[in-house]
Amino acid sequence: MLYKRIFLSLSIAFVTVFAVAQSNLDSILYDFHHRPDRVLVAAHRAEHPGFPENSIVAMKEAIRLGVDIIETDIRETKDGVLIIMHDKTIDRTTTGKGLVAEKTFAELQELFLLRDGKPTSEKIPTFKEVLELVRGKVMLDIDYKAEGKRAARTAAKLLRKTKMEKQALFFLYDYKDAPSLRRLNKRIQFMMRAYNREDVEGIFKQGIAVPVIHADSKFYTDSLMGVIRGKGIRLWMNALGAYDKMEMEKKDSGFDALLQLKYTNIIQTDLYGRLIGYLRERKLHR
Repeated sequence: MLYKRIFLSLSIAFVTVFAVAQSNLDSILYDFHHRPDRVLVAAHRAEHPGFPENSIVAMKEAIRLGVDIIETDIRETKDGVLIIMHDKTIDRTTTGKGLVAEKTFAELQELFLLRDGKPTSEKIPTFKEVLELVRGKVMLDIDYKAEGKRAARTAAKLLRKTKMEKQALFFLYDYKDAPSLRRLNKRIQFMMRAYNREDVEGIFKQGIAVPVIHADSKFYTDSLMGVIRGKGIRLWMNALGAYDKMEMEKKDSGFDALLQLKYTNIIQTDLYGRLIGYLRERKLHR
């Protein structure tokens, strides 16, 4: 009887945790698609100020703290495994040296991630591990840095196999790459980078549904961004760099300045805990 009670308690706890995670994702997706007035918060390389960047533990912490989207970087190893790594080389973030593309996955698994230049117990995660971690919890921004058809096929297949398309954004630096990727997986959701007005017009002419356009302040105008928002497309802007720096120097100054770009409704930042609090105070985040 005691064992039955313990088993029942553990089962209830598991179901409760799963339900809370699923509820959070449902709320995020509802806001993403139906509440353009709410600003979504993207964690740049997860909780990398406190943990090794792009690590599993950093992503778990970002989820715990209530982000909407985790941004992560995808590269391919010599033997075709998709891993999470920002740089072309492993020099800055691991105990090893050399190019990612010249290392096998087995070789990379011998290394450890660094934090503040010191080794940790964290390993380089695979793209598959990250998909499994965030599934049912938060959205994922896939900053796709891999090259070649093999990597593209692998990424599209993993998204389809894990059924993660609805909560993933496939970030394209060049919007013209979208048609070939769409042929690999018709359910992929794209976030397309625009560098000027001509890119925005090119994205529209392409005729592919795009839920997010990543812009920047250099070519921001209310008239152009209003057209983007008028088509039901979210506008992603980065606080990284100047705005985050302003925020570190004086509370609210950086976020105040960024939200002067009034059509912005996704913000990527290194200060996402602070940004979530800022937005909630202003009724801009759930």
